[in-house]
Amino acid sequence: MHVNEKIAVIGAGLSGAVIARELAQAGYEVEVIDTRDHIAGNCHTERDSETGVMVHVYGPHIFHTDDAEVWDYVNGFQTFMPYKNRVKTTSDEQVYSLPVNLHTINQFFGKTFRPDEARSFLEEQADKTIAEPETFEEQALRFVGKDLYEAFFKGYTQKQWGCSPTDLPASILKRLPVRFNYDDNYFFHKYQGMPENGYTDMIGRILDHPGIAVRLGTHFKRGEGPDYEHVFYSGPLDGYFDYELGRLGYRTLDFERFTYEGDYQGCAVMNYGDVSVPYTRITEHKHFSPWEEHKGSVCYREFSRACGPEDVPYYPIRLVQEKEQLAQYVSRAEQETSVTFVGRLGTYRYLDMDVTIREALDTARLYLSRKVEKASMPVFLHSPV
Repeated sequence: MHVNEKIAVIGAGLSGAVIARELAQAGYEVEVIDTRDHIAGNCHTERDSETGVMVHVYGPHIFHTDDAEVWDYVNGFQTFMPYKNRVKTTSDEQVYSLPVNLHTINQFFGKTFRPDEARSFLEEQADKTIAEPETFEEQALRFVGKDLYEAFFKGYTQKQWGCSPTDLPASILKRLPVRFNYDDNYFFHKYQGMPENGYTDMIGRILDHPGIAVRLGTHFKRGEGPDYEHVFYSGPLDGYFDYELGRLGYRTLDFERFTYEGDYQGCAVMNYGDVSVPYTRITEHKHFSPWEEHKGSVCYREFSRACGPEDVPYYPIRLVQEKEQLAQYVSRAEQETSVTFVGRLGTYRYLDMDVTIREALDTARLYLSRKVEKASMPVFLHSPV
């Protein structure tokens, strides 16, 4: 096979691993290149040397999906153990259940509402003068009212995004964040679980194919593209162009690790809604693997802030300024040939893991079908704008 018949996959996270595996199984020689010294991207997990706890190094990742094919796919590389994400939040020195549900409402207001009574009560609390919510704050006030908004959404959102909820679009709060029953399962999806041996082990198995070569600690340069038949790029879109138009806006996270002998908080995730508390949440990682037993515990306080040049990007901001800049980068990208931008960073979109895998499978399959048809591959399967 000649060098220009090789495929380059930039990024050894979920997008890159799945695309590489699909193409390798179809007979391609694939090089997976990543700047980090480990695979799995932000899903990277590792055993804590002090406690033996499986730690989600870049913050917790809970797998949930309604996509049966994606669920079968990940279970082909790792046994997924049952796990339900049940989040708690501390507000004004009280602990409540999230998402806001019937228990939360009754506890917060000191009531014993039945579902229909709670629904009617919140309709009375809602600000009906807001006909078409345009901001995050207006969306919350319109649907849950001032008291619940200030207790559970305002402070947390301000810390998470580093700006007032009045500056954020209503779309961030996509739907009414309330359940009128006692269901405290954070996700609605049919399939939910955690990989028994961690995500890094799972992605390692996906990449374990004789047609795949992995190069870690390596920076891919745009000028190397012609060395390959096609490049699937899951790195930062602006980074592909060496940030020539400036950096797209992201939020990043700082983690403050501490250990505890025993059970520190009794749950995996405890949010902190009060703006007076500098961190957004504390995660206790042994609770992400409830089938294991550990005497010691590893916890992380999470602090959200603006992402700098040397930081790990987590959440695309996508406010007006970023959207204008993004459109310019997309225009530049569409002039490229033999490259397809994929994944969270490549398309500047927040993606859950199941969606990331679904889009990666679709991308690889489209590439293989286009090769048969001798048709060109699009730069974006899912436009960032």
